[in-house]
Amino acid sequence: MTENITVNEQNSIQIKDRSGMIYVDPFRIRERTNDAAFIFITHDHYDHYSPEDIAKVAKEDTILIVPEKMEGKAREVSGLVGRTVTVRPGMQQELEGLFFETVPAYNILKPFHPKSAMWVGYIFLVEDRRIYVAGDTDATAEAKAVKCDIALVPVGGTYTMDAKKAAQLVNTIGPDVAIPVHYGTLVGSMKDGQEFAENVNDPVRVELKIPIGV
Repeated sequence: MTENITVNEQNSIQIKDRSGMIYVDPFRIRERTNDAAFIFITHDHYDHYSPEDIAKVAKEDTILIVPEKMEGKAREVSGLVGRTVTVRPGMQQELEGLFFETVPAYNILKPFHPKSAMWVGYIFLVEDRRIYVAGDTDATAEAKAVKCDIALVPVGGTYTMDAKKAAQLVNTIGPDVAIPVHYGTLVGSMKDGQEFAENVNDPVRVELKIPIGV
């Protein structure tokens, strides 16, 4: 079910789809591929919006999708992509055969990701499965209302949910598969992924996809 999903570091995710290669928050990309049909950015922090890494995956007809308040910042990479599309939380859209939705991504008690910034997570419809990439968020009311088959959620704490709170969120929304992200390098440790797995209830299956020793 998840063989088409690769996690690099942080929230850097690749999803293979019939509509083309989807990248979310490309960061520390090791090899230049220039194969992106779509690049989705959740917010403008450097480990999520990295022009250097966008250059490694973008091609002349790539569609770059960014939150509305990033429109000005995204102009610096406009020459690397075919076009840029802006989004707001709570949208549904189809682009070149790919259907996706946006979900608000924000902190509840922390200052790092304010709700007013209108940053987002994404739900992609890929091979009839709903894949939720939460972005940098806490366990918000909107996140708890998500319906998905596969959930990729941050677990590293500090700037987002920690492993236990992320597990509680997953237990609430009940996907078939949960994949922890945003741990093990810049924030958190590799132990966070295991702690997350230990706190997720059956029948949800947890897959650890961040490579050990990245």
